[in-house]
Amino acid sequence: MEQSTWLWWSSGKDSAWSLMRLRQDPKNPVTALITTVNAAADRVAMHAVRRSLLLAQAASLGLPVHVVELPWPCTNNDYEAAVAPWLARARSEGVTHMAFGDLFLEDVRAYRQSLLEGSGIESRFPLWHEPTDRLAKEMVTAGVEAYLTCIDPKVLRPELVGRAYNADLLRELPEGIDPCGENGEFHTFVANGPGFAHRVPVTLGETVERDGFWFADLVGTSS
Repeated sequence: MEQSTWLWWSSGKDSAWSLMRLRQDPKNPVTALITTVNAAADRVAMHAVRRSLLLAQAASLGLPVHVVELPWPCTNNDYEAAVAPWLARARSEGVTHMAFGDLFLEDVRAYRQSLLEGSGIESRFPLWHEPTDRLAKEMVTAGVEAYLTCIDPKVLRPELVGRAYNADLLRELPEGIDPCGENGEFHTFVANGPGFAHRVPVTLGETVERDGFWFADLVGTSS
């Protein structure tokens, strides 16, 4: 039986690194990205990335991107109702696996797997339980260009929003902060890195506080 994978794409660095790893397995190719978007804001859920930048990422990566429209506010029931038709579509198109860029949160992994129950689609977690300090350094060293689009001010200084995810930032993170932001400390947008045909050009727009988080608005540029 032929295999194929859709990757749950967050627009951030961990998704990009997961794609790089998944593409090393030619027997189970990634054939599409799938992303949840806050329909009211028209932005990637939680990362607050504009839809236009999401589409630009997919174009550079040479993959179609399927957009799951989520209402706001969004309950678990709302989320599951929005996702279910896409799982059915994936299965009808011969997709055998759904991949996720999660690193170590057991409850998140269990929830992902529960969504797939009965769908005939199996889960893949290409970065699971890899040391996040090592992963962070690998990504930076490999030339991943990413920016912090959302931070939790309860654990990080608000002025870090919009900053490039690089060696300097990693050195500045307070003790106890996961270097990949896996506990929700921050979220990112990746503009370039392994697998990108070209850089997604962006510039930093305004930064705002909303719903208890700080967000940086990244804006696409023509060059």
